[in-house]
Amino acid sequence: MGRRITISVNGRAVETREGTSVAAALLNAGVARFRRSESGEAREPLCGMGICMECRVTIDGEAQVRSCQRLCEDGMEVETT
Repeated sequence: MGRRITISVNGRAVETREGTSVAAALLNAGVARFRRSESGEAREPLCGMGICMECRVTIDGEAQVRSCQRLCEDGMEVETT
C-alpha cells in the first residue's frame, strides 16, 4: 500500500493509506452507517464491488458516490448521511 494520508469523515480526521478504498477506510475508522434507506434504516456496504449501491456517500461535494469504487486521496472530504 501507499503512503499514509488523511481524509475527513464527517468533519473528523481519519488516517489511512493511499490506495485504500473509501469504504475500507470508513469501516476501519468504525463508521457503521454510510447512509439511510428511504424507510430510515442504516445502510453500509454489502458487496464491496459496486453492485449493491449500499455504500453511497458524498465525496468532495459529489453525492451518491459508491465508496467501494473510489480510492482515498489526501485531503478528501467524505460525508455519510
